[in-house]
Amino acid sequence: MEHFIEIKIKPDAEMRENVLLNKVYTKFHKRLCDLKSSGIGISFPEYSLKLGKNIRVHGDEQRLQDFQSLNWLGGLKGYCDTSEIKTIPENVVHRTISRKQVNMTSSKLRRLIKRGSIEHNEIKRYKAEMFKKGIDNPFIELESSSNGNMHRRYIQFGEFKKVPAGGQFDCFGLSNTATVPWF
Repeated sequence: MEHFIEIKIKPDAEMRENVLLNKVYTKFHKRLCDLKSSGIGISFPEYSLKLGKNIRVHGDEQRLQDFQSLNWLGGLKGYCDTSEIKTIPENVVHRTISRKQVNMTSSKLRRLIKRGSIEHNEIKRYKAEMFKKGIDNPFIELESSSNGNMHRRYIQFGEFKKVPAGGQFDCFGLSNTATVPWF
């Protein structure tokens, strides 16, 4: 990955930072699905406790040109400053940015109860264990295009590496193995 596009979101009174970030990320995800791309990754360079207002889309120049070829931001364009395709600076570190999944959720518990896979006396223990194993990671809240339900995609940031690692990205721009430049 030698190129990137920087997107700076500009929240205002109408559109709060987290809502705007969620909407931009949803459009990013849909565009990646349309392209069936596994060579585009994403990073959040301002990540601290929150993901921040900056998003970087990483890939080779041709893939990024294909990505930008359609007006993927649509009506959100006025809420974002989008750079031209830029070259990654020299001497950067790399890291994986991946999804962190929660194994114990209330929706999973509902399914277990509905299926009869959990005994009544085990429900309380399941709930206690579920709350004990909470996640502190930042997240994106996405709306499902199939049923309209909201779900959270927790983001995990890997350790810094001096050498980039290859691999494929999913349709959310995330990967357990492939790294993105971090600067």
